[in-house]
This record gives sequence, C-alpha cells and structure tokens, in this order.
Amino acid sequence: MSAPKAAPPRPTGRFLGLVGIAALAAFAILVGLGTWQVQRRTWKLDLIARVDARIHAAPAAPPAREAWAAIGTDDAYRRLRVRGLFLHDRETLVQAVTELGGGFWVLTPLETPDGDRFLINRGFVPPERRDAATRAQGQFPGETTVTGLLRLSEPGGAFLRSNDPAGGRWFSRDVAAIAQARGLGDVAPFFIDADASANPGGLPVGGLTIIAFRNDHLVYALTWYALALMVAAGTAYLFRDALRRPRRA
Repeated sequence: MSAPKAAPPRPTGRFLGLVGIAALAAFAILVGLGTWQVQRRTWKLDLIARVDARIHAAPAAPPAREAWAAIGTDDAYRRLRVRGLFLHDRETLVQAVTELGGGFWVLTPLETPDGDRFLINRGFVPPERRDAATRAQGQFPGETTVTGLLRLSEPGGAFLRSNDPAGGRWFSRDVAAIAQARGLGDVAPFFIDADASANPGGLPVGGLTIIAFRNDHLVYALTWYALALMVAAGTAYLFRDALRRPRRA
C-alpha cells in the first residue's frame, strides 16, 4: 500500500511577498476604478438634472452675437425663441433616422430683423418628400417665430460616413460646413431643434429631439468593486494555504 503524498512545501517568503505586492496593486487599481465610476455617476445625475431643468424652462432669446464664441456644452438643450424670416432657398437636407423612420432633417437658415442668422432644424421629412416642391405649404414667406432647443454643431459627419458638401450629401448637422456650402456668411455656431409646433401642410415634423443619457456607471462600479473583492479573497486564500504547508527543508 503506497504512502500518502506529502504536502508540497510552503512557497518562499520572497514569492509570497511579490504576490502580496501585485495583489495589493491590483486591489488598489480596481477600487480606484470603482470609485471613479461612482464619481462619474454623480456627475451624470447632475448633468441629467441640469438638462431637464433647461428643457422645461421658459424659452429665452438666443445668445447675442458677442456671446457666440463662448457657447459650450453647458448651453446645450437650452430652450430658445427666435423670430425672423426663413431663407427657404438655402435649406439643407441631412440624413436622419427617427421614430418616424428614415428620411431627412430640414435645416433652414432664419434671419432676424437685426441681421443675425441661425440654422433651424425645422424637423423631419420622409424620403419621398425631400423635394421642397412636394411640401410647398411649409415654405411660407413672412416672419415666423421658432421655439426650440439649442444644439451644438456636429462636425465631420457620422460614423464611417463623412459629409460631402460638394455632392450635397450630409450625415450630420455641421453648422460651419453647411453655412459655408450655402454661402450664409456669419451664422450662430449652433443650431436650434424646432419644437412640435405644426408647420403648414404638416411638414417638416418637429419636436423629435431625443434626450437620453446613458447611465451605466453604477453597474460598472459594482463590477470593479466585485473584482477587487475577488482579488482580496483569492490572495487571502493563497496566503492561508501557504502558511498551512510545511517549511522547505
């Protein structure tokens, strides 16, 4: 009858020390990542609250020309109201996918009595109504008032699809590029998403702005903290097992 195998000897103190240092570093990094995600969640919740307050506030006049250069993310989704004339002959169609299906955003410059120009996203039209002649009622003359949300420019294009000003193909609402292509001169560096107020003839359809902020930070935080606990538990088990083994001869 064979004798039972002897337990393997205890790992050297140097080996255990290196393992302990590596585990401590991994634990600190994982806890740090979890804490960072908690901080990001706090920031995201504050952002959501601030944006919610902006979209439900009373509409204000758009920023004055001298303030245009300072427009930034803290201004996004502010409710604005502006009055002026649409320059229908310089509208631009930007490809869009909405809850109404695929089609185009109709971006039309609006000129105020003071000479300021703003690019207005009047809303959505389906592909078969992209030609302005098929929605002539919506091309009305005279002054109008637009209420909507301030949106930041979307330069460059969409994922894997660059804007083609020369070909008239637009995949993002790039204010500067559209202004240059349409010869609009100095325009506000943002655009305004019109609200759901009906246009004559029913097109374009406004009020389709989607305001949604992904907030998975709590899940990420719990994941990092769980991994940190696994590292701690695994290291503790390793040391406990090592201490139970006989010393090396």
